[in-house]
Amino acid sequence: MTVQPPWRSFLMISLALCMGTIGTALASPLYPIYQQLWHLLPSQITFIFVAYMFGCLATLLFFGRASNSFGFLRTLQVGLLFVVTGLLLSAFASNALWLGLGRFIIGIASGLISTSAMLGLMLTIPDSHKAHAPQLSSIITVIGFALGPFIGGVIAQFSALPLLMPYLPIIAGAMLCLIGLFRLKPPTFQAQPFSIAPHLELPVASTRIHFFIAGLTAFCAFGAFSLFASLSASFVKDLIPWHGPLVSGLAISSILFISALIQFFAKSLPAARSLNYGLLLLLLSCLLLAICMQTHWSPLFFISDIGVGLGHGLGIMGSFGLIHQMTNPHNRAAVISTYLFMGYLGTIVPIIAVGYSADLWGLNLAVSGFGLGMALLCFGLYLWHSKQKALRPV
Repeated sequence: MTVQPPWRSFLMISLALCMGTIGTALASPLYPIYQQLWHLLPSQITFIFVAYMFGCLATLLFFGRASNSFGFLRTLQVGLLFVVTGLLLSAFASNALWLGLGRFIIGIASGLISTSAMLGLMLTIPDSHKAHAPQLSSIITVIGFALGPFIGGVIAQFSALPLLMPYLPIIAGAMLCLIGLFRLKPPTFQAQPFSIAPHLELPVASTRIHFFIAGLTAFCAFGAFSLFASLSASFVKDLIPWHGPLVSGLAISSILFISALIQFFAKSLPAARSLNYGLLLLLLSCLLLAICMQTHWSPLFFISDIGVGLGHGLGIMGSFGLIHQMTNPHNRAAVISTYLFMGYLGTIVPIIAVGYSADLWGLNLAVSGFGLGMALLCFGLYLWHSKQKALRPV
């Protein structure tokens, strides 16, 4: 059976987005190996993790509108090329500096891919599924991020070269996706003048309170996940009797697999209600993690891990749905970049704070403080959102 052209483009862009996000999340279960090999402090591990986010944020800030000037397809192709480059540097890194550089380049790739692929999916999805375009793009992104730690953990657990072999199949897959993208016909679009001047575009004034609530919800969801992605491999060994790249990879991946599943089954849930449910689940999960770090009672870790997955999925789906409602095709790419910029700050500011706190006072106290602080922020956002009138689509 021949695949129709709209689906062919949609599936190829989906695969490219998935492969790109796999590459960005691949290294998370490998951090304890790097830490042991290079004698790194928790703060140094968090800086390696955050190097990726600095690259991503810099791209969103200076090149967030690249898709409007060069087209989503060309931007996506460049993003995949950066993924391959960053993975090669990471695979052959001899110290933390080279690994950090590789992660920074992968961050640049993530910034290019996230905006261009989301825009591409919305433009290429068949008309019969247009209403679910935001949810589908979010689900595909989450699946890619979930597969990264899982693949990295499985290969590292059973490989004699745990810091090399996890990267090789993803490098090959990204290169095949890049070739596939060059076989797609470039879409016609009205190019806007290109500028690297920093520009974070906001939606119309009447929707800005909802925009900031959506952005800060993404901040909480990304921040909660990033704690697990950067440091769970270090603190999980004190909470459960099993440890190693496979276990930490599963702990990280399970959050995102659960996130993808809840987004799929709850895709018809109104955006505002989804956001509220996400905030409440993140609040509860962060509190349970803080208690778990003090009591070392294993069941609380598993409940927290599942809860973060549910809260992440509903929070991201709800917030991205609100962004879709408050934008139009002319400003959507730039507003999405601003939204992602706010969300990705959650992977930098609190994670650096946890790393430094762990150096000074120990990992247990640092993670507990993170859980309490994030729970308070989620509670405040929930109250703020509950007081707002329903958002009318632009």
